[in-house]
Amino acid sequence: MASFAELGITPPILSALREMGFEEPTPIQVEAIPPLLRGLDLIGQAQTGTGKTAAYAVPALQNIRPDGGHPQVLVLTPTRELALQVTEEIARIGAELGAHEVAIYGGQPIERQIRALRAGADVVVGTPGRLLDHLRRGTLRLDDLRFVVLDEGDEMLDMGFIDDIETILAAAPRERQTALFSATLPLPIQRLAARYLRDPVHVRVTTGRLAVPTLIEQTCYPIMNVDRTEALCRLLDYLDIRRAIVFCRTKRAVDDVAAALQARGYPAEAIHGDMGQPQRNRAMARFRDGESELLIATDVAARGLDIEGVTHVLNYHVADSAEAHVHRIGRTGRVGRTGVAITLVDRREMKQLRMIAEATQTRIPTHALPSPADVARAAMGSFRRELADVIEAGELAGALELAQDMAERYSAIEVAAAAIKLAMDTARSPSAPSPATADTQRIFLNVGHREGIRPADVLRAAPGLEVGEIDVHDDFSFAEVPAAAADGAIELWRQWRVGGRLVNASGPAPGSAVPARPGYGRSRTAPTPPR
Repeated sequence: MASFAELGITPPILSALREMGFEEPTPIQVEAIPPLLRGLDLIGQAQTGTGKTAAYAVPALQNIRPDGGHPQVLVLTPTRELALQVTEEIARIGAELGAHEVAIYGGQPIERQIRALRAGADVVVGTPGRLLDHLRRGTLRLDDLRFVVLDEGDEMLDMGFIDDIETILAAAPRERQTALFSATLPLPIQRLAARYLRDPVHVRVTTGRLAVPTLIEQTCYPIMNVDRTEALCRLLDYLDIRRAIVFCRTKRAVDDVAAALQARGYPAEAIHGDMGQPQRNRAMARFRDGESELLIATDVAARGLDIEGVTHVLNYHVADSAEAHVHRIGRTGRVGRTGVAITLVDRREMKQLRMIAEATQTRIPTHALPSPADVARAAMGSFRRELADVIEAGELAGALELAQDMAERYSAIEVAAAAIKLAMDTARSPSAPSPATADTQRIFLNVGHREGIRPADVLRAAPGLEVGEIDVHDDFSFAEVPAAAADGAIELWRQWRVGGRLVNASGPAPGSAVPARPGYGRSRTAPTPPR
């Protein structure tokens, strides 16, 4: 596997890819980037989630001269969701180039898009219908166009966009570079390629059929309206997870998730390619010895791991390919034991997960995420079982004497309830953030003193928001907001850039104040500070 540098990518883009957390190119990137950098037309057969956006975005950005004038790159996508996703990724890849990107799609006021185009756009990403509308109005000019990309060609065909696409391609300069990416190549797409692409290079990345161990139980949890970290924490508290590996797509995500979990008192370690070997060895030793029950890792960092007793694998992000998915879930269910593989999936990842299920010939059933009330009931049930174990062990001499003394002043039920409440309150970390209440929530931010953050900075990043207590630590912070404003606060802080990168903000859902599950995690009462 070649490195990004070996593909001929320039330093500013290499720097951006490192900042995004990409460790090595995917197969479609290895196959597509070199011919596109040479200016050749290309047909790329690849499924969603294989890294095809970067496969065309890198050469597109590297070959243009950003000047904020008329568009030099045009990307056609079937949906506005994909248009926004592609625009965001192109912006991040070209962060050091000074390029201007504009997303054009239906459902947004066209006047706003006209103003954005008039202000200057080097890259335009949009859906065929709205792009054609701008062409007809004269608000989108293609005179300077150098590179056209048709992303998910078969999807655009299925949605009836083929005529609009042909009209747009016919209006583009003949001397241009064109790339077509499609999971399949039905006959109309082949005809389109034959008409508008010049001697294209054809690259194909297929997943094939892969075997999943039969002892692994798979399930997925849709998270459309729930933050990923909140969803992960609910599952950790709801399920009987003894030792688990959590897989993230990028190194940055690994750091963010590990810090968020540690701040909440979960015993978590992180490993990825930017860590030195001694640091990796220490993290792995703590995980193997049971000092930490969660290992947060990238696919590359987890290659070759063989750890006994991993009961669960949790995919924080859907894997980029079926091969990567099989490798991930194979970390559990080893040596004849059963294992559980859980995948968190949002709406944009559903198609990729279906493709993985098809490629592996497995069924991945969907379950509803446990509610805060479900988590509370699970915690109570676990505590009830532990109480029963203590009673049956019979070692209660000293405690019985105290209980009898208290029973002279209070009923037995009151004494038991008070003891249970005291035990459950003690199970919470005294240094962890106070739990959410019906009126307020504490939001986690993955920036702190090391980034020069002060409470005033947190306030300035959320103008107009009512913020209560702000608690800044070395590597993370907490900010208290009204529960009704929590979602808006998270969105505001997620738009805050510190040191050139977006802040990760997350928080529990309203009403999620539940007792820590007794016995889960040795560091519940003494959380490990984030590293």
